[in-house]
Amino acid sequence: MNSWYAYLWLLITLQTPDKKTVPLVLSAMRASYAPDYGMIMCAIVIATIPMAIIFFIMQKQFVEGMIGSVK
Repeated sequence: MNSWYAYLWLLITLQTPDKKTVPLVLSAMRASYAPDYGMIMCAIVIATIPMAIIFFIMQKQFVEGMIGSVK
């Protein structure tokens, strides 16, 4: 529910296009009459790449943190 509220709050408060977040831009791309699915998928991949790079660089620390929380 927190994610939904964060999305909804940003959707209501951010009215200028230059301050919108990635999820808001993606939902605006999907909301048109005839969405361009190729462009939407390209934007999703571009938005996912930085997070994947960070994960693969810090994978060892991420796994150690998960193992440490189980003990």
